[in-house]
Parts: sequence; C-alpha cells; structure tokens
Amino acid sequence: MGWLGDHWLDLVGWGGSALLVYSLLQARVLRFRTLNLVGCLVLLVFNALVGVWPMVGMNAVLAAINVWWILRLVRERHDEAAFEVVEVRPEDAYLRHVLRTHAADIARFQPDFDPAPAGAQHAFVVLKGDETVGVVVLREDGDVAHVQLDYVTPRYRDFSPGEFLWRRSGVLRDLGFRHVLTPPGMVGAYYPHLGFREHGGGQYVLDL
Repeated sequence: MGWLGDHWLDLVGWGGSALLVYSLLQARVLRFRTLNLVGCLVLLVFNALVGVWPMVGMNAVLAAINVWWILRLVRERHDEAAFEVVEVRPEDAYLRHVLRTHAADIARFQPDFDPAPAGAQHAFVVLKGDETVGVVVLREDGDVAHVQLDYVTPRYRDFSPGEFLWRRSGVLRDLGFRHVLTPPGMVGAYYPHLGFREHGGGQYVLDL
C-alpha cells in the first residue's frame, strides 16, 4: 500500500496533536473550544487504536468538558441575561483605555472610526461578568443615531454583543432616537440578522 498505507496511524496521531496545539493559539473562545474538541476526538481514536487506555480516558474527559463549554457558549450567544449593556460618558477614562488598547484591531474592522469626532456622542460598554466584550459608540444627528463603532473583542469575535443594545431599542428611544444608521465599509457586518434593512452604499438602517 506504500508509505501512506504503512504510516496512516502515525499521521492520525500527529494530526490530532497538531490540531490540539493549533487550538491553543486561538483567541476566539468558541473557536478554541471547537478545534480543541476535534483534536481530542482524533487523539481519542488514535489512542484507542494503539491501546493506550489512560490517554483514551483523558481525551474522553477533555472532549466532554469541551462539549459542555460549547453548549454553554452557544446557549449564551443570544441570551440577554449573559451580557450587560452599560452606558458610559464618551470621555470616560475606562472607555478611552479600551479604545486605546484595541486601537489596531478596531482599525482592521472600522478603518474610518474617529475616536474624537465633532458632535454629541453616546457610548455603551457590553460586559460579560466583569469582562468587557464590546463597545458601541453613536453620534447624535437629530433623531438618527449614527454608529461610529460597533466593536467586539477578539475572544468574543464569534459573538455579536452589540445586538443587545439594538434589541433593547427602548434605551435608544429614551435618548430621542428613532433610527440607527451604520457606517459604510464595516467588515463582517451582521446587521441583516437583527432587523436592520439595507440603506445603500453598504449601510444599514434600523427603525426604532
């Protein structure tokens, strides 16, 4: 069968190990858990085939832990009880710290973001427990809230924490807004799934 036929089991073992190591390099918590689960399952099969039962047991336990975390993360993905939206002042020192810390990453997704534009602003921090997972900054223009920033930290890039602000539209209505307008050119815009409609030029609008 050739070299591949003689060494296919070694390739399975090395492949599972490589996938396990690669999973540890992931910043996104859901992606990390998913890749780690696949790596554990591959190594479970490999160790079962070569008869290393302690490693089979360990990988079975790790796989179960990953499944538990994945189910929890997916369940919390759209759960308002898991995330909290807190309004802060645009000049808030902590908000400015978050924006500075993630400035390079923010520029990747919203290259036109101006942290100090003219006009009134409203800022919101999205929290999961005591961890900041997102930031939304709006510019006021009459009854239209222009989205200047809708940012998610790398760990929660598989989530859309900003959606909790849009879903709690009463918060924005209480501020006098009747429409939300997103900027053009946002990378990976998720708005069509949250009731926004296309406005042309890569923008989306939400009627509150």
